[in-house]
Amino acid sequence: MGRREDNIRKAQTIMDKPLYIRNIGIAAHIDHGKTTLSDNLIAGAGMMSEELAGKQLLLDFDEQEQARGITINAANASMVHDYEGKDHLINLIDTPGHVDFGGDVTRAMRAVDGCVIVCCAVEGVMPQTETVIRQALKERVKPVLFINKVDRLINELKVTPEEMQKRFVKIIKHVNDLVSKLVSKEFKGSWFMTPENGTVAFGSAYHNWAISVPFMKKKGITFKDIYDHLDQGKQKELAKVAPIHKVFLDMIIQHLPNPIEAQKLRIPQIWHGDLESPEGKAMIDCSPNSKPVMMVTKIIIDPHAGEIASGRLYAGTIERGQELHVIGMPGTIRAQAVSVAVGPDRITVDKAIAGNIVNVSGLKAAIAGSTVSGNPDLEAFEKIVHVSEPVVTVAVEAKHMKDLPKLVEVLRMVAKADPSLKVEINQETGEHLLSGMGELHLEITEYMIQNEHGIEIKTSEPIVVYRETIMGSSVRQFEGKSPNKHNKFYFTVQQLPEAVVNAIRSGEVHSDQRIKDAKAMAKQLSELGMDKSDVKHTFWISGSNIFLNCTKGVQYLHETKELLIDAFKEAMTKGPRAWEPCMGVCVMLHDAKLHEDAIHRGPGQVIPAGRSGIYGAMVESGTTLLEPKQKLFVTVPTELMGGVNRELNTRRSTIEDMPMEGDQVTVIAAAPVAELFGFAGAIRGATQGRALWTTEFLGFSIVPRELLDNVTREIRERKGLKPEPPTADYYSA
Repeated sequence: MGRREDNIRKAQTIMDKPLYIRNIGIAAHIDHGKTTLSDNLIAGAGMMSEELAGKQLLLDFDEQEQARGITINAANASMVHDYEGKDHLINLIDTPGHVDFGGDVTRAMRAVDGCVIVCCAVEGVMPQTETVIRQALKERVKPVLFINKVDRLINELKVTPEEMQKRFVKIIKHVNDLVSKLVSKEFKGSWFMTPENGTVAFGSAYHNWAISVPFMKKKGITFKDIYDHLDQGKQKELAKVAPIHKVFLDMIIQHLPNPIEAQKLRIPQIWHGDLESPEGKAMIDCSPNSKPVMMVTKIIIDPHAGEIASGRLYAGTIERGQELHVIGMPGTIRAQAVSVAVGPDRITVDKAIAGNIVNVSGLKAAIAGSTVSGNPDLEAFEKIVHVSEPVVTVAVEAKHMKDLPKLVEVLRMVAKADPSLKVEINQETGEHLLSGMGELHLEITEYMIQNEHGIEIKTSEPIVVYRETIMGSSVRQFEGKSPNKHNKFYFTVQQLPEAVVNAIRSGEVHSDQRIKDAKAMAKQLSELGMDKSDVKHTFWISGSNIFLNCTKGVQYLHETKELLIDAFKEAMTKGPRAWEPCMGVCVMLHDAKLHEDAIHRGPGQVIPAGRSGIYGAMVESGTTLLEPKQKLFVTVPTELMGGVNRELNTRRSTIEDMPMEGDQVTVIAAAPVAELFGFAGAIRGATQGRALWTTEFLGFSIVPRELLDNVTREIRERKGLKPEPPTADYYSA
């Protein structure tokens, strides 16, 4: 244990020297070897037994992760590595590869400056590899590439040295093509990865060896030597000559930026406050001499220490006992303890300075995505935008009535720890709805509620979350009247251009926050295809829906603006057809007649009038439902392809492509999420268990007309509504 304690002591001394810190994420497709690689790096740094490295999976310390053999939660670890006689501190985040836990990858990318893209030499670049590259580049996180499982090419596929090199070239080209398509212009040439410049390494995380061109030159090893070692099964000897942690951590320190370099590039992208302010300058310079600025990327629920906020400290110093503010929340909070992570262990420190990934307990009001600072008026960081959305829901109820209050508390806590989950607690009906990215995401959450929090629960069969939208534009202005008939509002609706919806969903256009610069917003929306005269005054953007004020000189409107925004948010959260969230709707207010006495235009009058007017305009223009879809990639031996096609054809899927490699074929198809329940068992049965399959979120498409009425009726009956949706007359009464 002496070496481990020595490393912890060294880590505490380097924490004060950002020049010698690297914050990195390890990201890849599921089962490409991220956690095994992380293990070997930690072992090489003396934080665990080298014999167990690659087998213990130290960072999969959650019980469910070990049982299922996958990473579910992003896990942090810090290690020390000597590079050219200088100790460096590497803060590493091992992220999940399964599409259901993609939210953890997105959040982790906000905390790091560099990213190792791990790619299996046999499977090549897979869908989730593309997604994680996109997530990294969006946050201006610099990538390097590790081609893993090289031993499988020789042991399983029996490739020649020439074929092996061809395969490597193909993978590197594919990754670089993605980078050139997605990276900012200023990094186009400099962020390319090539073996010659040392930004690509090859190896086997499981067998503990890796090589890179600079390392081969330094040690006088040739590519043929590596091939011969593998061909003769001498992987242990190879691990002694080219230990993975040495090659790999050298590459990270040499090619990935330290916080001082990285923050100059990243801060203007992720923080839109005044860069000339004291905190702005401190973040650009990664300076410890300012009020602290921290971005929370994860909430860890610890059974003993309670809620711990983990994230990146971009400026200043956080000390134990210090008073802090969660931006947007009232009051001050006190940092009860400050620590750094080493796998499942947290090492307590007295203080942490800018440039580190730190854990702070006591920040009760913080959630993943919160900005924490010593300055209550600081501009918050840009919102973290997730690639996919919750599309599968289960109703959760406690088996025993006595557990009901505790269940409500636990559901809130679970949603706080994982912002990819959505929890809806209906106090009137007692129904608790839990929405997640997929069946597995919800299964894991249910397991946590029962086994970690000790509450016995019953859950419904999983159901799909649809979206509502409109088919066309209003033909007339629809009048919404307040219950006292003293206030009237006149609305029209139209479909938003697809470019606007995509820009909102990608985070390019900000939603669900106050619009600070109306002119800039109008310019942005008109460039995306909206009418210049309509977008002059944008009231609010909720989800991917926009509320525009097209009125001229209406008296008292400014006094009712906030209430109208509340009415718009309510209408967009529950659409008129099936009370599902709305998407791609542009609501325009054209006129209003308001009572001169404020007492007659309070919330109880304005909100129902606004909501009815919006609903009526939507129903008149024609509403429909959008269903979530997933892209499926099913790889099977060619002789079993028929079974896959038959299974997909029964699930309303469309087959897009069937590329072949050797005796394997990959069936690429798009299918509605509603048709994919139970797919895992069915595809195993159809292929004798020999299919490998993955999915990625594909977005939403219109429910076929022949199914629309049935789907609408099912959703409405489930929610306790009348089977038929109301007509426009209902809202004009």
